[in-house]
Amino acid sequence: MNSLAFTVLFGLAASLCWGSGDFNGGLASRRANPTSVVVASYAVGFVLLVVLALIWREPLPRPMDVLWGALAGVAGVFGLMAFYSALASGQMGIAAPVSAVLTAILPVLFSVFTVGLPSLIQVAGFALALVAIGLISRPGGASGPPKGIGLAVLAGCGFGCFFILISRVSPGATFWPLAVARLSSVVLAVIVMRARGRLGLPGRNVAPLVLLAGTLDALGNAFFVLAAHSGRLDVAAILSSLYPAATVVLAMIVLRERATRIQAVGIALVILAVPLIAV
Repeated sequence: MNSLAFTVLFGLAASLCWGSGDFNGGLASRRANPTSVVVASYAVGFVLLVVLALIWREPLPRPMDVLWGALAGVAGVFGLMAFYSALASGQMGIAAPVSAVLTAILPVLFSVFTVGLPSLIQVAGFALALVAIGLISRPGGASGPPKGIGLAVLAGCGFGCFFILISRVSPGATFWPLAVARLSSVVLAVIVMRARGRLGLPGRNVAPLVLLAGTLDALGNAFFVLAAHSGRLDVAAILSSLYPAATVVLAMIVLRERATRIQAVGIALVILAVPLIAV
Protein backbone atom coordinates (compact mmCIF):
# COMPACT_ATOMS: atom_id res chain seq x y z
CA MET A 1 0.00 0.00 0.00
CA ASN A 2 1.26 3.50 -0.84
CA SER A 3 1.23 6.46 1.55
CA LEU A 4 -2.05 7.83 0.15
CA ALA A 5 -3.78 4.51 0.79
CA PHE A 6 -2.63 4.58 4.42
CA THR A 7 -3.78 8.20 4.76
CA VAL A 8 -7.22 7.28 3.43
CA LEU A 9 -7.43 4.16 5.61
CA PHE A 10 -6.37 5.94 8.80
CA GLY A 11 -8.51 9.01 8.03
CA LEU A 12 -11.64 6.91 7.55
CA ALA A 13 -10.81 4.93 10.71
CA ALA A 14 -10.55 8.23 12.61
CA SER A 15 -13.95 9.36 11.30
CA LEU A 16 -15.52 6.03 12.25
CA CYS A 17 -14.08 6.17 15.78
CA TRP A 18 -15.01 9.82 16.31
CA GLY A 19 -18.51 9.35 14.95
CA SER A 20 -19.08 6.28 17.14
CA GLY A 21 -17.63 8.11 20.14
CA ASP A 22 -19.92 11.08 19.57
CA PHE A 23 -22.90 8.71 19.39
CA ASN A 24 -22.06 7.17 22.78
CA GLY A 25 -21.23 10.56 24.26
CA GLY A 26 -24.55 11.89 23.00
CA LEU A 27 -26.44 9.05 24.66
CA ALA A 28 -24.59 9.69 27.91
CA SER A 29 -25.35 13.43 27.69
CA ARG A 30 -29.06 12.65 27.62
CA ARG A 31 -28.74 11.16 31.09
CA ALA A 32 -26.06 13.39 32.65
CA ASN A 33 -24.60 16.90 32.42
CA PRO A 34 -22.97 17.17 28.96
CA THR A 35 -19.89 19.03 30.22
CA SER A 36 -19.26 16.43 32.92
CA VAL A 37 -19.56 13.71 30.27
CA VAL A 38 -16.93 15.46 28.14
CA VAL A 39 -14.52 15.84 31.06
CA ALA A 40 -14.97 12.23 32.15
CA SER A 41 -14.57 10.86 28.61
CA TYR A 42 -11.47 13.01 28.09
CA ALA A 43 -10.01 11.63 31.33
CA VAL A 44 -10.70 8.08 30.09
CA GLY A 45 -8.96 8.96 26.82
CA PHE A 46 -5.93 10.33 28.69
CA VAL A 47 -5.52 7.11 30.69
CA LEU A 48 -5.93 4.97 27.56
CA LEU A 49 -3.36 6.98 25.60
CA VAL A 50 -0.82 6.69 28.42
CA VAL A 51 -1.39 2.92 28.57
CA LEU A 52 -0.97 2.62 24.80
CA ALA A 53 2.23 4.68 24.90
CA LEU A 54 3.64 2.33 27.55
CA ILE A 55 2.51 -0.83 25.72
CA TRP A 56 4.03 0.37 22.42
CA ARG A 57 7.12 1.55 24.33
CA GLU A 58 6.90 4.89 22.59
CA PRO A 59 9.84 7.12 23.56
CA LEU A 60 9.05 10.06 25.79
CA PRO A 61 8.08 13.07 23.67
CA ARG A 62 10.44 15.88 22.85
CA PRO A 63 9.70 19.29 24.41
CA MET A 64 8.31 20.63 21.11
CA ASP A 65 5.96 17.65 20.81
CA VAL A 66 4.74 18.30 24.36
CA LEU A 67 4.13 21.92 23.39
CA TRP A 68 2.23 20.98 20.21
CA GLY A 69 0.15 18.49 22.17
CA ALA A 70 -0.69 20.96 24.93
CA LEU A 71 -1.65 23.69 22.45
CA ALA A 72 -3.78 21.22 20.49
CA GLY A 73 -5.59 20.22 23.66
CA VAL A 74 -6.33 23.83 24.55
CA ALA A 75 -7.59 24.54 21.02
CA GLY A 76 -9.78 21.44 21.05
CA VAL A 77 -11.50 22.09 24.36
CA PHE A 78 -11.85 25.80 23.51
CA GLY A 79 -13.63 24.75 20.32
CA LEU A 80 -15.84 22.36 22.25
CA MET A 81 -16.88 24.99 24.79
CA ALA A 82 -17.63 27.46 21.99
CA PHE A 83 -19.63 24.78 20.17
CA TYR A 84 -21.76 23.98 23.23
CA SER A 85 -22.31 27.70 23.80
CA ALA A 86 -23.38 28.07 20.16
CA LEU A 87 -25.89 25.25 20.56
CA ALA A 88 -27.23 26.78 23.77
CA SER A 89 -27.57 30.34 22.44
CA GLY A 90 -28.40 29.69 18.80
CA GLN A 91 -29.66 26.96 16.54
CA MET A 92 -28.07 23.56 15.97
CA GLY A 93 -29.07 23.76 12.31
CA ILE A 94 -26.68 26.69 11.91
CA ALA A 95 -23.97 25.94 14.49
CA ALA A 96 -23.31 22.30 13.58
CA PRO A 97 -22.70 22.64 9.82
CA VAL A 98 -20.75 25.90 10.13
CA SER A 99 -18.38 24.49 12.74
CA ALA A 100 -18.06 21.15 10.92
CA VAL A 101 -17.13 22.72 7.58
CA LEU A 102 -14.65 25.14 9.18
CA THR A 103 -13.08 22.24 11.08
CA ALA A 104 -12.31 20.57 7.76
CA ILE A 105 -11.44 23.58 5.64
CA LEU A 106 -8.80 25.18 7.92
CA PRO A 107 -6.38 22.21 7.67
CA VAL A 108 -6.99 22.17 3.91
CA LEU A 109 -5.94 25.82 3.60
CA PHE A 110 -2.94 25.20 5.87
CA SER A 111 -1.87 22.25 3.73
CA VAL A 112 -2.23 24.27 0.52
CA PHE A 113 0.11 26.95 1.86
CA THR A 114 2.66 24.48 3.27
CA VAL A 115 2.83 21.63 0.72
CA GLY A 116 0.96 22.98 -2.31
CA LEU A 117 -2.27 22.20 -4.11
CA PRO A 118 -3.62 18.65 -4.35
CA SER A 119 -4.72 17.17 -7.69
CA LEU A 120 -7.83 18.54 -9.40
CA ILE A 121 -9.66 15.27 -8.82
CA GLN A 122 -8.88 15.47 -5.10
CA VAL A 123 -10.04 19.09 -5.04
CA ALA A 124 -13.37 17.91 -6.48
CA GLY A 125 -13.51 15.24 -3.78
CA PHE A 126 -12.77 17.86 -1.10
CA ALA A 127 -15.61 20.05 -2.40
CA LEU A 128 -18.07 17.16 -2.33
CA ALA A 129 -16.90 16.15 1.15
CA LEU A 130 -17.27 19.69 2.53
CA VAL A 131 -20.82 19.89 1.19
CA ALA A 132 -21.52 16.43 2.62
CA ILE A 133 -20.21 17.42 6.07
CA GLY A 134 -22.44 20.48 6.12
CA LEU A 135 -25.52 18.52 5.02
CA ILE A 136 -25.02 15.60 7.40
CA SER A 137 -24.39 17.92 10.35
CA ARG A 138 -27.61 19.82 9.70
CA PRO A 139 -30.56 18.40 11.68
CA GLY A 140 -34.10 18.44 10.41
CA GLY A 141 -36.48 21.27 11.14
CA ALA A 142 -33.78 23.93 11.21
CA SER A 143 -35.16 27.36 10.39
CA GLY A 144 -35.01 30.95 11.49
CA PRO A 145 -32.22 33.53 11.72
CA PRO A 146 -28.59 32.40 12.09
CA LYS A 147 -28.21 32.90 15.83
CA GLY A 148 -24.96 31.78 17.43
CA ILE A 149 -23.05 32.04 14.15
CA GLY A 150 -20.07 33.77 15.78
CA LEU A 151 -19.67 31.05 18.39
CA ALA A 152 -20.02 28.39 15.68
CA VAL A 153 -17.16 30.04 13.76
CA LEU A 154 -15.02 30.05 16.92
CA ALA A 155 -15.83 26.39 17.48
CA GLY A 156 -14.81 25.46 13.95
CA CYS A 157 -11.58 27.43 14.32
CA GLY A 158 -10.81 25.63 17.59
CA PHE A 159 -11.40 22.18 16.11
CA GLY A 160 -9.53 23.04 12.91
CA CYS A 161 -6.56 24.36 14.91
CA PHE A 162 -6.54 21.10 16.88
CA PHE A 163 -6.09 19.21 13.59
CA ILE A 164 -3.28 21.51 12.49
CA LEU A 165 -1.43 21.63 15.81
CA ILE A 166 -1.53 17.91 16.59
CA SER A 167 -0.31 17.14 13.06
CA ARG A 168 2.89 19.07 13.84
CA VAL A 169 4.20 16.46 16.29
CA SER A 170 7.22 14.44 15.17
CA PRO A 171 6.68 11.35 13.01
CA GLY A 172 6.60 8.34 15.29
CA ALA A 173 5.30 10.41 18.21
CA THR A 174 1.63 9.56 18.56
CA PHE A 175 0.34 8.52 21.98
CA TRP A 176 2.38 10.75 24.31
CA PRO A 177 1.55 14.05 22.51
CA LEU A 178 -2.11 13.02 22.38
CA ALA A 179 -2.02 12.20 26.09
CA VAL A 180 -0.61 15.67 26.75
CA ALA A 181 -3.41 17.14 24.60
CA ARG A 182 -6.04 15.26 26.57
CA LEU A 183 -4.50 16.29 29.89
CA SER A 184 -4.44 19.98 28.96
CA SER A 185 -8.06 19.70 27.77
CA VAL A 186 -9.17 18.11 31.04
CA VAL A 187 -7.33 20.66 33.18
CA LEU A 188 -8.79 23.62 31.27
CA ALA A 189 -12.30 22.15 31.26
CA VAL A 190 -12.18 21.47 35.01
CA ILE A 191 -11.00 25.04 35.67
CA VAL A 192 -13.90 26.43 33.61
CA MET A 193 -16.43 24.10 35.27
CA ARG A 194 -15.20 25.02 38.74
CA ALA A 195 -15.37 28.72 37.92
CA ARG A 196 -18.98 28.22 36.84
CA GLY A 197 -19.78 26.12 39.89
CA ARG A 198 -20.68 23.07 37.79
CA LEU A 199 -17.89 20.69 38.76
CA GLY A 200 -19.13 17.12 38.97
CA LEU A 201 -18.94 13.65 37.46
CA PRO A 202 -21.60 11.69 35.56
CA GLY A 203 -23.36 8.90 37.46
CA ARG A 204 -22.62 5.19 37.30
CA ASN A 205 -25.59 4.61 35.03
CA VAL A 206 -23.72 6.26 32.14
CA ALA A 207 -20.25 4.90 32.98
CA PRO A 208 -20.21 2.31 30.13
CA LEU A 209 -21.20 4.97 27.60
CA VAL A 210 -18.57 7.38 28.93
CA LEU A 211 -15.90 4.66 28.75
CA LEU A 212 -16.85 3.88 25.16
CA ALA A 213 -16.95 7.55 24.19
CA GLY A 214 -13.56 8.28 25.73
CA THR A 215 -11.94 5.17 24.26
CA LEU A 216 -13.27 5.74 20.75
CA ASP A 217 -12.39 9.44 20.81
CA ALA A 218 -8.81 8.67 21.86
CA LEU A 219 -8.45 6.02 19.16
CA GLY A 220 -9.85 8.48 16.61
CA ASN A 221 -7.18 10.99 17.60
CA ALA A 222 -4.47 8.36 17.20
CA PHE A 223 -5.75 7.36 13.75
CA PHE A 224 -5.83 11.02 12.71
CA VAL A 225 -2.20 11.55 13.71
CA LEU A 226 -1.23 8.40 11.79
CA ALA A 227 -3.18 9.68 8.78
CA ALA A 228 -1.52 13.09 8.93
CA HIS A 229 1.94 11.55 9.22
CA SER A 230 1.43 9.12 6.34
CA GLY A 231 0.36 11.71 3.77
CA ARG A 232 -1.14 15.16 3.20
CA LEU A 233 -2.84 16.92 6.10
CA ASP A 234 -5.74 18.08 3.92
CA VAL A 235 -6.61 14.50 2.89
CA ALA A 236 -6.36 13.32 6.50
CA ALA A 237 -8.47 16.23 7.80
CA ILE A 238 -11.23 15.96 5.19
CA LEU A 239 -11.67 12.21 5.58
CA SER A 240 -11.49 12.39 9.39
CA SER A 241 -14.12 15.14 9.36
CA LEU A 242 -16.68 12.77 7.84
CA TYR A 243 -17.42 11.49 11.36
CA PRO A 244 -20.99 12.91 11.46
CA ALA A 245 -21.94 10.25 8.90
CA ALA A 246 -21.03 7.48 11.35
CA THR A 247 -23.07 9.16 14.09
CA VAL A 248 -26.12 9.46 11.84
CA VAL A 249 -25.87 5.85 10.64
CA LEU A 250 -25.53 4.55 14.21
CA ALA A 251 -28.56 6.58 15.27
CA MET A 252 -30.50 5.00 12.42
CA ILE A 253 -29.41 1.46 13.33
CA VAL A 254 -29.49 1.59 17.13
CA LEU A 255 -32.15 4.21 17.89
CA ARG A 256 -34.23 3.65 14.76
CA GLU A 257 -33.97 7.35 13.95
CA ARG A 258 -34.75 8.37 10.39
CA ALA A 259 -32.21 10.43 8.51
CA THR A 260 -33.59 13.58 6.92
CA ARG A 261 -33.49 13.91 3.15
CA ILE A 262 -30.71 16.44 3.50
CA GLN A 263 -28.64 14.03 5.60
CA ALA A 264 -29.31 11.20 3.12
CA VAL A 265 -27.97 13.39 0.31
CA GLY A 266 -24.92 14.15 2.45
CA ILE A 267 -24.22 10.46 3.02
CA ALA A 268 -24.53 9.82 -0.73
CA LEU A 269 -22.02 12.60 -1.39
CA VAL A 270 -19.61 10.98 1.09
CA ILE A 271 -19.75 7.78 -0.97
CA LEU A 272 -18.87 9.80 -4.06
CA ALA A 273 -16.20 11.93 -2.40
CA VAL A 274 -14.03 9.21 -0.82
CA PRO A 275 -12.86 7.54 -4.06
CA LEU A 276 -12.10 10.95 -5.60
CA ILE A 277 -9.94 11.90 -2.61
CA ALA A 278 -8.22 8.51 -2.69
CA VAL A 279 -7.10 8.88 -6.32
